Amino acid sequence: MTGMSVRPYWELRFDAHGDVNTRPRDRLLEQAAQQGLTDLVVFAHGWNNTRTMATRLNDRFFAPFPGLLGEAGRTRLGYVGVVWPAMRFADESLGGIPREEAPGAPPGPDADTPPGQPPGLDPDTHRALDAVFPGRQQIVARLAELLAERPERLAALDEFAVLLRGLVGVRGMSGGAGAAADPGAEADEDEDGVPAMFGEDVTEVCERFAAALAEARGKTGAEDPAVFDSGLGGLWDGAHELLRQGTYYVMKRRAGTVGREGLGPVLGALAALRPAPRLHLVGHGFGGRLVSFALTGPVEGAAVASVTLLQGAFSHHAFAERLPHAADRGGALRDVPRRVGGPVVCCHSRHDTALGLLYPVASRMSWGERVSWGERVSWDDGSLLPGDVRWGAIGYDGVQAVADCPRLELAEALDGPFPARGCVSVDVSEVVRHGVPPAGAHGDICHEELARLVLRAGRIGAG
Repeated sequence: MTGMSVRPYWELRFDAHGDVNTRPRDRLLEQAAQQGLTDLVVFAHGWNNTRTMATRLNDRFFAPFPGLLGEAGRTRLGYVGVVWPAMRFADESLGGIPREEAPGAPPGPDADTPPGQPPGLDPDTHRALDAVFPGRQQIVARLAELLAERPERLAALDEFAVLLRGLVGVRGMSGGAGAAADPGAEADEDEDGVPAMFGEDVTEVCERFAAALAEARGKTGAEDPAVFDSGLGGLWDGAHELLRQGTYYVMKRRAGTVGREGLGPVLGALAALRPAPRLHLVGHGFGGRLVSFALTGPVEGAAVASVTLLQGAFSHHAFAERLPHAADRGGALRDVPRRVGGPVVCCHSRHDTALGLLYPVASRMSWGERVSWGERVSWDDGSLLPGDVRWGAIGYDGVQAVADCPRLELAEALDGPFPARGCVSVDVSEVVRHGVPPAGAHGDICHEELARLVLRAGRIGAG
């Protein structure tokens, strides 16, 4: 592609079902074989609303690689961007793209929006929802109307919850029956049936999310952050977050589908090339989930030399052989490290508010304290905010419950001995630190240090 900072560069484009655009795929397979590449870095974005936005992120993430690689002897490195239909709310920072270039960027300090009170649904997010949920424009319009009007009626919150279930494709809630919007959606290590956050008690759910948002903004000084004195206003803040988490529910499952059904077979085809390049998978946010699930399907023999997860948006127990809270079960991705010739590197940052605060709240409210799998869920009042390690994200505190998993600071990972195999947690808080609530630094991934980390993990050239 022209205009990219790196060459050779290809894009693989997938739909929500994992079906690949065949012409770019075939071009990649043909040209990679012709050019005799020794290594191929495959990067999957997290939230993005358009192909153009995803391409710009790919460009900025890959930009440091040529300078770092330098004259690397016989190394011939190629680059692949994985583009898939994700969803970004306009108030979420997009790493590496300046505020003025990002569609729907949050307003500056001189804007008219009252501090701490988001508007209804901004136009860019509204359009993105229409695109991600085709045929449900009327539902999106009514959700936007409710968020803008913020009615002082609990019945309006009930209507919001019903509409949201219709938007994301959840059927009736009785007995936990339901379905994801994407076919073939997989169950996670802590996920069976429909998340309880789509359940009947929308008032309590919105209270929890409103409390988490207040904490994320650093404005909660009360002893009980879940108690507000603004009537239903705070609950509508929570409803806005419930809509965001509803889209995440769909994106999370979609990422698994695209990885397993889409990217996995392409990796197998690349591995069949002669000579076959060494493959290095990199994923940001839900893109980390995507590249991980690409290794759960029929890709035996694929020459995956390394995996680097940047702020991975899935459970920190995903790679565990045994779950600490359910010893008879393992993490959904427990077999992945054995399918990788080199290390599985999990970058995490304490500045990632999306994963450090909102993810555990959503997970706890979604899956709760199950007495038996498949039964209805409940949660207590003691640990919905961070502190219950069962509900953490791998991009916030790294790999958990995996034996012999080194935990490195960024400087150690860049300059010291680097593990040759298995899971590795790297604290990248030193560089992944910039962003605004509610997502915090989740999107702050375009750094030379992270590019160096990918090269070191894959033993690419001088990396």
